[in-house]
Amino acid sequence: MKELIVVSGKGGTGKTSLTAAFANLASRKVLCDADVDAADLFLITEPKVQERHEFKSGHKAQIQPDLCTSCGLCRELCRFGSISEDFVVDSLACEGCGVCVYFCPEHAIAFPESNCGLWYISETRMGPMVHARLNIAEENSGKLVALVRREARNLAKRLQLDMILTDGPPGIGCPVIAAIGGASAVLIVTEPTVSGRHDMDRVAELARHFNIPAVVCINKYDLNPEMADTIAEYARQKGCDVMGRIPFDPVFVQAMVQKKTVLEYDPESPASKAVHEIWERVVEKLKE
Repeated sequence: MKELIVVSGKGGTGKTSLTAAFANLASRKVLCDADVDAADLFLITEPKVQERHEFKSGHKAQIQPDLCTSCGLCRELCRFGSISEDFVVDSLACEGCGVCVYFCPEHAIAFPESNCGLWYISETRMGPMVHARLNIAEENSGKLVALVRREARNLAKRLQLDMILTDGPPGIGCPVIAAIGGASAVLIVTEPTVSGRHDMDRVAELARHFNIPAVVCINKYDLNPEMADTIAEYARQKGCDVMGRIPFDPVFVQAMVQKKTVLEYDPESPASKAVHEIWERVVEKLKE
């Protein structure tokens, strides 16, 4: 089973649109949206939810008034100032460290696991999909990314499918590390700007650190052809093959407005043809 993760050094480079377009071309695959902090692949795929599960992670302190003697030890020990003078815990300020729970002499503080969001198994017109939504202000997105990827792999095994196609989170932080570990390859989507080159370099270094093969795609290359050439050469120097270049094309936005991929909306557009060629090269790379 192959797993391709589409990533970028920052948001807004077009990785979700590209992942959705690849979903039109790939066969025998499971779609996975690992960008749980700002999931948006569902906007194009319009999934019909088959299973819904709670995602629980971390803990929050809860003082039980009937047991509390107001000794003040918890307020003294809390380094986050999350306990009010009337001994009520501010759930947003509480970091779940558990110090108050451990030292409370009356054992008056409960420490339940937090409900941080939901994850889903859905059906789409492009095939099965695993995705999730993290609740507002919740952390542990890296743990949810790992869970979504694991469930996507389990689903692919159960359905005897050959590929997992994953829309990864942007950047190089914990969610990205959780998204790329153990993948067959990562496709880095970048743009022809100085910051685009810098962002690509950071993701490429991260992939290299975890020994994950990385390839590059340059989106909107014709907005700055000289910088696109510079990025392509720089990628080669870093050992990342360039899978292709996609021209700036308003058809991407027009397709999203209609909740379609660029290939569904206008398969003969320059962008669609470029995406098709890139996908063929990516498939060949995954076979290596």
